[in-house]
Amino acid sequence: MKLYHTGNAEIREPDIARGRKNADFGPGFYLTPDLDFAARWAGEEAVINEYKFDEDGLLVHRFDRNEDWFDYIFHNRRAMDGLAADVVIGPIANDTIFETFGIISSGFLKPADAMKLLMIGPEYTQVAVKTQRAAEHLRWIRSWKAEKPDAGLRKAEQAEYNALFAEVLQEIVDAGRVNLKGK
Repeated sequence: MKLYHTGNAEIREPDIARGRKNADFGPGFYLTPDLDFAARWAGEEAVINEYKFDEDGLLVHRFDRNEDWFDYIFHNRRAMDGLAADVVIGPIANDTIFETFGIISSGFLKPADAMKLLMIGPEYTQVAVKTQRAAEHLRWIRSWKAEKPDAGLRKAEQAEYNALFAEVLQEIVDAGRVNLKGK
C-alpha cells in the first residue's frame, strides 16, 4: 500500500512517539493513502513523503464511519486509547468532531444526532502506525516539496460544508432533539 505524510521535512524514519496522544486513533505516525488529501493541507514549506507499507504479520484494526469509529475517537480525544493494534485504519474525523464533543458532554446533543453531523462532508482515510513493529513495515520511497494548495477552493469547500452543517443542525433543533437551554 502506498501512503503519504505531509510535514515540514523529509521523514525517512518515522517516529511513532511524536504524534498527539489525543489524535483520532491515539498516538502514532499518521499517513493517508490519498495523495490529494495529503497535498491539500500543505503549508508554505510543506514536504510530502511517500512510503510503501506492508501490513503482513501486523495486527490491523479497520474502522468504517459509524458508531464504533465515533466511540473510539471520542475516547482518544480524551487520551483514553484502549485498542491493542499495530495499525489503525479508518476515516479522518472532520472538524465537526471537535464541535460535537462539547455539545454531547454538555447534554445538548445526543450521540445519534452527533453522528449525523459527523457524516457531513467527504470521507478521507488515515492510517495510524502505532507500534515500532509497524513502523518497521513502513519503507520511505521519496519526498518532494508540496505545491501550495488553492486557498479559494478550500474556502469554497469550507463554505459548502458550513452550510450543510448548519442545515443538519437546524433539522435537529427543529425536531426538538437538542436542549438549547442547557437543562
